[in-house]
Amino acid sequence: MLTERQLGIFKTIVDEFTKSAEPVGSKTLMDLLDFTCSSATIRNEMAVLEEIGLLEKTHTSSGRIPSSKGYRFYVEHLMEHQLDDTVKNSLQAVFKERHYSMDEIVQKSCDILSQMTSLTSVVLGPESKCQTLQHIQLFPISERSAVAVFITDHGHTENKTFQFDTEVGVEDIKTCCALLNDKLSGIPISEVVEKMKEIQPLLASHVARHEVLFEAFVNAFMRFATEHVYCSGQSNMLYQPEFADIEKLKEIMKMLEDSSLFRQLANHEGDVAIEIGGDNELLTMNDVSVVSSKFKINEFEEGELMIVGPTRMQYSRIVSLMEYMSKVIEDMYKSERTDRRST
Repeated sequence: MLTERQLGIFKTIVDEFTKSAEPVGSKTLMDLLDFTCSSATIRNEMAVLEEIGLLEKTHTSSGRIPSSKGYRFYVEHLMEHQLDDTVKNSLQAVFKERHYSMDEIVQKSCDILSQMTSLTSVVLGPESKCQTLQHIQLFPISERSAVAVFITDHGHTENKTFQFDTEVGVEDIKTCCALLNDKLSGIPISEVVEKMKEIQPLLASHVARHEVLFEAFVNAFMRFATEHVYCSGQSNMLYQPEFADIEKLKEIMKMLEDSSLFRQLANHEGDVAIEIGGDNELLTMNDVSVVSSKFKINEFEEGELMIVGPTRMQYSRIVSLMEYMSKVIEDMYKSERTDRRST
């Protein structure tokens, strides 16, 4: 059990190191602590914290830095959830600008997180592979464009705007849509493309511009059935002191390209998870952490927000930001479903 003084010293070291990336010494702590303590007493307490594994001493300074065990202790016992109202209002304002599709919401969230944290963000959109196609609606915009709406049995909706190379008549669009609904309803999303290839001759016999429409729908379904994994802010890793070494930078960049890793990390209990390098065997780099926050689309689907960065990250602010972002995304999806039901 740590004393109040040890807790105060430890928390201050973590807070200061996450900001400066510089080892924290006793003289610096004397100015930062909200209680009076001599330099000698601080050094003694730091030695105790090091002995129990919460702090580490670097070779280049007499100061201390948090260990992986220390970060784990911090996030489990000392982390405060706080987010400025200005940030909350800014996030809400961004998404109120206009109506976004599901894909756009996910991508926009990814960009915002990387910008607000100066780290790398990864967002896993809801997977559609386990769903079946329920209905297709196709709305002509002009003779060379149309909007298709795909609806699954889980209530997931995907919008796709088609731009045709040649003019396509309204009747062709209606006929194509009716045939697809008749032949594809109830088919798993992952099997739709193969099924479309089977019914291509039927389309050819009923639709004049069948080649154009067939290609447009196949491309749309291929996109619908693939994993929705978005990554933003990879270049932010260039500015982190921990990855100044070129080999470490290569390793973190390789990690960011591994979408299967993030799918595995998303398989956690609870809405928020903090994986600190060294704690999780999936993270092969000791000085990397991944903070994850789930967002629920409906009863069956959920996505995941993730922040990837050095273990020296501002966990309190990042977790608070991600929890609030998850809530904003869930509210967006609820609003979208309400709008669909009312139209």
